[in-house]
Amino acid sequence: MKRLFTIAILACLLYSCTKEEIAPYDLSRDNIYLNFKNTDSLVYSFAYHPDLERDTIWLPIIISGKATDHNREFAINVIDTLTSAVKDLHYEALKASYTMPADSGTLRIPIVLLNTDTALANKSVDLTIQVSGGKDFSSNLPYGIRTKRILFSSRLEEPAWWSSWPQMGKYTRVKHQLFLISSGTTDMVIQGSYPDWYMEIPRSLYYIANTSYLLNYPFEWVKEHPESGYVLEKRNDSTGDYDFYSKSAPTKRFWLKYFPTANKYVFIDENGGQVLF
Repeated sequence: MKRLFTIAILACLLYSCTKEEIAPYDLSRDNIYLNFKNTDSLVYSFAYHPDLERDTIWLPIIISGKATDHNREFAINVIDTLTSAVKDLHYEALKASYTMPADSGTLRIPIVLLNTDTALANKSVDLTIQVSGGKDFSSNLPYGIRTKRILFSSRLEEPAWWSSWPQMGKYTRVKHQLFLISSGTTDMVIQGSYPDWYMEIPRSLYYIANTSYLLNYPFEWVKEHPESGYVLEKRNDSTGDYDFYSKSAPTKRFWLKYFPTANKYVFIDENGGQVLF
């Protein structure tokens, strides 16, 4: 009797441990979102690339689901209420739809920013975009991971290292841009920032000398640096002044003013002051 009872208990245990059937994968449409590590805004400045009239931000796209053996369509839209940038002035129009290739779950989409508005030297604009399901995907994922704000301009801000080098003189954005064009670097060390910072002095003085040469001998600099793409063009007036600009970005010009009493050409900054070195 005891043996029969034990067998019955074992049978119940075996029955209760029977493997449950796994529900099949949900065949409803997959979702799609932006594959950024965070949801903060993207910040871009053309000031570090003054020779560009346009540049491209690449948006990483990823699906939430499985890759398929066929292409799938989705959409990227501009959120007008959260956008101050103007189409065709600050950015190129987006396509009506984009394609996620077959057998793929990731993609990078180009967003083309434009540097033709001279007002960007004094202000920033934002472009807020959102990925939506379009024809083949759902839009059920949270707003934050499907949306990105791109804040951009062509303005510069004074870097922390500037005041460490008295040779640079008073900061202006025009002087900073001419430094970027001529120096061969985008920044320098902050004096005293680490034990061996003084080892960078020769290199930094070389960068400063390059900028000084452009500011004091602009015509010679242009002749000696044809690879830069920068030219000097005389203005159509009687002043004798010139415009200094890159052939690839002719709308971004720097004013080189002639002072007849000194028989000297001097760059003029955004405040109307002379850029001296």
